[in-house]
Amino acid sequence: MNNHEIDYKIYGDDMQFVEVELDPQETVIAEAGGLMMMEDNIQMETIFGDGSSNGSGSGLMGKLFSAGKRVLTGESLFMTAFTNQGHGKSHVSFAAPYPGSIIPLDLSELGGRIICQKDAFLAAAKGVSVGIEFQRKIGAGFFGGEGFIMQRLEGDGMAFVHAGGTLHKKELAPGETLRVDTGCLVAMTSGVDYNIEMVRGIKTALFGGEGLFFATLRGPGTVWIQSLPFSRLASRVFAAAPHRGGSTDEGSVLKGIFNMFDGD
Repeated sequence: MNNHEIDYKIYGDDMQFVEVELDPQETVIAEAGGLMMMEDNIQMETIFGDGSSNGSGSGLMGKLFSAGKRVLTGESLFMTAFTNQGHGKSHVSFAAPYPGSIIPLDLSELGGRIICQKDAFLAAAKGVSVGIEFQRKIGAGFFGGEGFIMQRLEGDGMAFVHAGGTLHKKELAPGETLRVDTGCLVAMTSGVDYNIEMVRGIKTALFGGEGLFFATLRGPGTVWIQSLPFSRLASRVFAAAPHRGGSTDEGSVLKGIFNMFDGD
């Protein structure tokens, strides 16, 4: 085993958080901003890249290459490692960024590799490699909704990803095909064939309200689907928010939410 073996418990229904139990000297890594709480014996340290031991290359160049891949997915060069420096068990918890579900993934039972949308990763046992997955097909890259690059989680330990709204897990038999709105795909095992298909019929494409493309997933493998992508939630809030120039107090709450999404 290359990864730290961690135990966990997920709390909540719609706004979940995961509590990770660490034995002495065990470590969990997480994206910046995911921490909810931690006990006294947990030491927090910023690390370059994902801290995995199986990254490409070695030394400084290997770390630079590993961290550079994360930049391509829109993530930070750095991650945070949480290590139990005490003599007994300690706990650290990570919260979901918006309403939905946290998905625990045991990579040792999923072929050692999971492909997920680039903002789905929440935390993982130290040793799990958080890299990038280039879409081999140009159509999937440019029209896939998640861009040409997705995230790849590799290793034999536990990883946690987040899905918006209600989560649906589906097993695809060999040759079985599932068509999904591009933003609703959360994750899939590496054996699933992923492509983009254009909506048939010009009237359906232009006036159907579902976009011009959807993802085609072909088995065998497992896929995880979310009912509420963050992009869809943000667009609905944006549409309901008043214009910036408005002076009415009625929309002040929605305007505040809009400003948060806009980075103000």
